[in-house]
Amino acid sequence: MKESIENAVRVLREGGLILYPTDTVWGIGCDATNEKAVEKVFALKQRSDSKSLIVLAESLDMVAQYVQELPPMAEQLTEVSDSPLTIIYPGALGLAPNVIAQDGSVAIRIPDHEFCRQMLHRFRKPIVSTSANISGEKTAIHLQDVADAILKGVDFSVDSRFEGNPTGKPSSIIMLGLHYEVKVIR
Repeated sequence: MKESIENAVRVLREGGLILYPTDTVWGIGCDATNEKAVEKVFALKQRSDSKSLIVLAESLDMVAQYVQELPPMAEQLTEVSDSPLTIIYPGALGLAPNVIAQDGSVAIRIPDHEFCRQMLHRFRKPIVSTSANISGEKTAIHLQDVADAILKGVDFSVDSRFEGNPTGKPSSIIMLGLHYEVKVIR
């Protein structure tokens, strides 16, 4: 696993795209602070850049570095959630502009996946996490489900042996405000 993590981190640092497993589905990822890398993700997915992307972070400590203020409920929600949970935080900071929504918010998930956690720890920055498919096509739960166009469009693919047990469905999404506002999105 160490060699795969090093290869993925090298590609991320060079502004490239990786194909990697998460706790939900296979994802296309890049450095979430690199605007040109994020543009490559939109181009590969054939997706409008007006739609915001989910970002993965190693921990709430990492999340806190990329938002103006952590909403009071964020820690409680991440601790009690027993399934993948993406939280939309207000006041994004230090991320590529094309990762941030029009209202200045950012969607961040802390994955429960060994490969992702170790890669994020080694990279020390958040990464984009969007499903490994052309926009509108079937989501790839397993590596063998990933379309050839995606496989050929990334700079590095993580070995399927690090897949783990993906849920096969997208994370829940909750939007939090700084004054205890909560809105369930998905």
